[in-house]
Amino acid sequence: MFNRPFVRRFLGVSITFLLWILPFGQSASADEIDRYIRRDLQASEPVSIAIDSAGNEREFSPQSLERGKQLFDESCLFCHIRGSNVPFPTVSLSLQDLAGATPPRDNIQGFVDYMRAPMTYDGSDYTPWCREVSESWMSQEQIEDLAAFVIRAAQKDPAWGSKQFEVSL
Repeated sequence: MFNRPFVRRFLGVSITFLLWILPFGQSASADEIDRYIRRDLQASEPVSIAIDSAGNEREFSPQSLERGKQLFDESCLFCHIRGSNVPFPTVSLSLQDLAGATPPRDNIQGFVDYMRAPMTYDGSDYTPWCREVSESWMSQEQIEDLAAFVIRAAQKDPAWGSKQFEVSL
């Protein structure tokens, strides 16, 4: 029914195809990571981010950063386009500005504390400009993912937190 050259050719092509496609199949999960997270934030593997002002760190997976990006896009993007601050352009989400806040917001706990109870940049008063994020709105894991995304973007994306805007018509 099948001649031998056909069977050999079929097996050869099948084996070649499998050997060629298998390595790509193993990296499929890396390809599924958001391009911005993978390329601009350099997070195709878990990354360490400070969790407190003492410098303790925790690893966040690319998937956690991606969830944080999605939460940021859904909840923060209107006022904080690419880490800027539309209501107060002189204070952005840059790493320098996050670190300069009182208390500092350049670590997960500081950023989460701010999101749960927003205070002015100098920490002297409540601010109505940023919405308070209750536990019923975002779980602790969700808000930590959002904080990790913002901090990682501030660390790695040179355009993040820019205070200059270009308008083109």
